[in-house]
Amino acid sequence: MLEALKRRFLSELFQPTYAIGIWINPFFIIRRGLASGVAEISSAMKGGVLLDFGCGRKPYEDFFDVDKYIGLDHEDTGHDHRTSKVDVYYDGRKIPFPDETFDHVFSSETLEHVFNLDEVMSEISRVLKTGGRFAFTCPFVWDEHEVPYDYARYTSFAVESILDTHNFKIEKLVKSSNYVETIAQMTSAYIFQHVLPERRLVRYALSPVFCAPINIVGKILGKILPRANTFYLNNIVVARKLAATGDG
Repeated sequence: MLEALKRRFLSELFQPTYAIGIWINPFFIIRRGLASGVAEISSAMKGGVLLDFGCGRKPYEDFFDVDKYIGLDHEDTGHDHRTSKVDVYYDGRKIPFPDETFDHVFSSETLEHVFNLDEVMSEISRVLKTGGRFAFTCPFVWDEHEVPYDYARYTSFAVESILDTHNFKIEKLVKSSNYVETIAQMTSAYIFQHVLPERRLVRYALSPVFCAPINIVGKILGKILPRANTFYLNNIVVARKLAATGDG
């Protein structure tokens, strides 16, 4: 029973529901947006072999209907890997697979931790088959995390430029939240991280009282107030690798 509750709690942290997650997860808005976004982009990546770049716990593995799912990560990160599900570690520079090994590459909340982005993007392109899709999420608004390995935030325009430079064509780029939702999420995150007591279990116990109302009001106001998406949490992206001479 206890183990089942623990599994449900961990699930609600990454894939929160309105029934439970909105009450217990102080990061409900960002995590709900990411889970919904990944669910959408996974529909463009079926069958074949997928590389999860920066896989960590592989929280979205079940979203993908592929023949083989391989998790890659860097051993030296801002968090330990005791709960990670890494299949292969890499050195931060060279992805240890031959050219055009993968039909798909997926990455969630990882690119902001890559300082040598051009080098790594070239590696991602190298191991991805021509015509294959690179789907990823990366933040535009979020606080520093996994320190000191947190290097960048990306606007939608930066994402477009980076992908164009590395011979990818964007098929989908969605912003995971609007202006009001983003303010609500950052307020909830601030209270959870800096106002509530330091003990993690106590923080989560108090979240229904102090954080849930903010997230609920943020979601409601985000629907009824004038919408603006110039201040948002995450980029949700699907891009296709073009042939070397360009095909699109």
